Amino acid sequence: MPAQPLPLPALHASHAGSWVRTANGVTQGLSSGQAVMAAADTPHLLLNAPLVATRLGYPDLSGLDLLELFAFVHPARFCVPTPKGLAHALGLEEPEDGADVPAFLQMAAGVLLEHCEDTGWAERSGAWSSLDSLARLRWPWAPVLKPHVAKPTIAEKWLFSRLPEWEEAAERPQPAQVSLGEAEVLGQLAALTGKGAEYREGQRDYASAVGSIFAPRDKHARPHLLLAEAGTGIGKTLGYLAPSSLWAEKATGTVWVSTYTKNLQRQLRAESRRAWPEQRSDGSQPVVVRKGRENYLCLLNLEDAMQGGFGGRAAVLAQLVARWAAYSQDGDMIGGDLPGWLGTLFRNRAIRSLTDQRGECIYAGCPHYRKCFIERAARASAQADLVIANHALVMVNAARGRDHAQRPTRIIFDEGHHVFDAADSTFSAALSGQEAIELRRWIIGPEKGSKGRRRGLSARLADVASYDEAGGEAIEAARDAALALPGDGWLGRIAENAPSGEIEELLAAVRAATYARDESGAADAGYALETEAAGLDGRLIEKAQAAAEALGKIRVPLIKLGLRLEAMLEDPPDWLDGQGRARIEGARFSLSWRIDTLAAWEALLGRLGGPADSEFVDWLAVDRNDAREFDIGLYRHFLDPMKPFANAVLDSAHGVMLTSATLTDRREDGRDWATAIARSGAPHIAVQPKLAEAESPFDYASNAEVLIVTDVQKGDLAGLAGAYARIIEASGGGVLGLFTAIRRLRSVHGRIADRLARAGLPLYAQHVDPIDTGTLVDIFRDDPSASLLGTDALRDGVDVPGESLRCVVMEQVPWPKPSILHRARRAANGGSAYDDAIIRGRLAQAFGRLIRSRDDRGHFIVLSPSFPSRLLSAFPKGVPITRLSLDEALQRVASGVSGATAPTKEDQPT
Repeated sequence: MPAQPLPLPALHASHAGSWVRTANGVTQGLSSGQAVMAAADTPHLLLNAPLVATRLGYPDLSGLDLLELFAFVHPARFCVPTPKGLAHALGLEEPEDGADVPAFLQMAAGVLLEHCEDTGWAERSGAWSSLDSLARLRWPWAPVLKPHVAKPTIAEKWLFSRLPEWEEAAERPQPAQVSLGEAEVLGQLAALTGKGAEYREGQRDYASAVGSIFAPRDKHARPHLLLAEAGTGIGKTLGYLAPSSLWAEKATGTVWVSTYTKNLQRQLRAESRRAWPEQRSDGSQPVVVRKGRENYLCLLNLEDAMQGGFGGRAAVLAQLVARWAAYSQDGDMIGGDLPGWLGTLFRNRAIRSLTDQRGECIYAGCPHYRKCFIERAARASAQADLVIANHALVMVNAARGRDHAQRPTRIIFDEGHHVFDAADSTFSAALSGQEAIELRRWIIGPEKGSKGRRRGLSARLADVASYDEAGGEAIEAARDAALALPGDGWLGRIAENAPSGEIEELLAAVRAATYARDESGAADAGYALETEAAGLDGRLIEKAQAAAEALGKIRVPLIKLGLRLEAMLEDPPDWLDGQGRARIEGARFSLSWRIDTLAAWEALLGRLGGPADSEFVDWLAVDRNDAREFDIGLYRHFLDPMKPFANAVLDSAHGVMLTSATLTDRREDGRDWATAIARSGAPHIAVQPKLAEAESPFDYASNAEVLIVTDVQKGDLAGLAGAYARIIEASGGGVLGLFTAIRRLRSVHGRIADRLARAGLPLYAQHVDPIDTGTLVDIFRDDPSASLLGTDALRDGVDVPGESLRCVVMEQVPWPKPSILHRARRAANGGSAYDDAIIRGRLAQAFGRLIRSRDDRGHFIVLSPSFPSRLLSAFPKGVPITRLSLDEALQRVASGVSGATAPTKEDQPT
């Protein structure tokens, strides 16, 4: 018997309108106000309640969200959070328009409930216990689900009993010293691409070049270094996986492939299945995806949340996360198999609270240590042939990894054009209120009245304090000294001119100086403020010196504590077992991290008032969002962050490659390899890298057009919004709109979303819709009539081949933000030429979103009355470039790309 619709009222709201269907099957269109009144009176079936609430302008909207039901019935299963996406996930027919959605929601709910009665329900285990807990939390779906979820005849195990334990394994020996011949690399490539695959000369040359980085190293601290630029479509991924898999097999070693975006990590995991099985014969994993600790579910935090640490809606989320954890492949909450939309249904902050955001892990002291997802991934990566990671993790692991033997030595940095930015973030120092209060909580513990399991040093190392008197005294000294750090409410005290402690007094002086010196106009506009750390008055310098002394009083006892822990490991007491040793080693690692941070803060403060250090750029800042202050701090970045990158990563590596489709700047006179070499870190270790390049096989001249629209004036928001609306209408959706300012993005979206929705062209936007970026891209990819507006995060790393992306529109030339850090690097790297290189890189990356496969066609539009001709070389050779009016551009977009448009000589890129 087919599933029956759930007889409950249902509500759907979009920019095109609002519709309600009664329990007995009558659908009617309503105004937003009427829909709000209906939803407030009776709980309705909804899909993505936060988004519906945004559409109705009613933030307190609640009801029975089908996404919550889906997360319960199918944990760890993907679903695009739209009516169309849910229909695909459940095998139902898509609703034709908004008026059909409420009836679809009733049917979808019926299908999900019926599935709970199916004997083949794969996720049945644990469902009854979870539902029982959710019923006590008054989850709206609990009474609806209860008749459909049978009580098991045998009591279900608790989550923490069901999860498997990881097992220790012998340390992997050093890899064998082998060289790869060109013939065997090409043979491996042929095996991975398969019989009948297209012959790609560029891919073969690329794979051969990559093989060179696996040769034995000739000199200490002199790795083989390859810079390889490979155009889109060259088959780059298999091009480097072929020599990587061959070397891993012959040398019994581990290759790390590092990416900047989660999307590429997912793609790499899929492609790696061509070279490696899911598991070896002994059950171990040859391929492991590794991320930072803050990405994984912390089981101790989850247990605390389920036992009273969370209340209200957050407690419901904890139960749904526990359902997911039982079926998750790896416990990855950020970009893994936890639906990205789940956190936005509740509170994203609650999701973050379930991870180890602050480095508070107690390692072997945790009752769930042997089941820990983080420890499992770390141990699996030590035995893996291929580790897929991100740039920041690779750099942190190389710089301060707990186990020197596991530090990466053969590394491929895909999306290599982002290595500079990742290094800039990793090797910087920030003494801010937010950073300092986290250090205080790590040392002292939570403030009075705070819920949760957070514990300070004395609680985490109570046994050490009781056994070792000197260690106990060091802990108490650190606790006393940490009272100088900002506490809860620090921003309010500073705003009221009543700072408490040396660090808050310093931050108050930083805030006053930053506001006093501002000449940017950002204070009135609500943006962040900054000023260089030069010419500061004597009072601020005095407060900086006092703050540095206070930080030193924290650092010294932490150093003493580290020495006492080291002594305990060298001469252990009888009660210190293996798990205890692991916990103390973890504590030492955490201590060294905080000690290094404190030393960096002291060094930063010590330079204030003195001569400038040419290696660094220092500044003061007040961070604001829509005029609301959320942090104050002092910042230090390397002028060239590739220097610490070279010392930490390249120096200890044996073979490294940086690869990307946009590794070099495309100047009018050709590729700028000199700058690419400088930005690789090679000059800092006196290595001359090998260079390789492979052109894209795509026919850009026939499949793409660049249109520079010259009659949309800068600053004309109405004109800008009108241009976007008309382009989306002419294209029939499939438009990716890229903005350089969030405020303009929101303004454009607010002006045109309703108009487009009424034409059947849904418009989504970052910073507007309460949906995470990854899910927004999933929605965009799933609907060829949809369009998406976004900022930098969408300019790079978004892979939407096919009909769903047919047009990319940039609201203006993407000029660099004139920050203090940018000004210093601009002065050191050629002035305006430095700016031009950045802009060309951004244009090339944005253009790369348009043509993702051989059959893709589309337009790349820049709304700029005076687009500089010197930037045109950013686009691929041969692509037609035309300056024209908006009306002319609309005609081109509506007609599609024919390949017949011949550019004028003036507009032809070289």
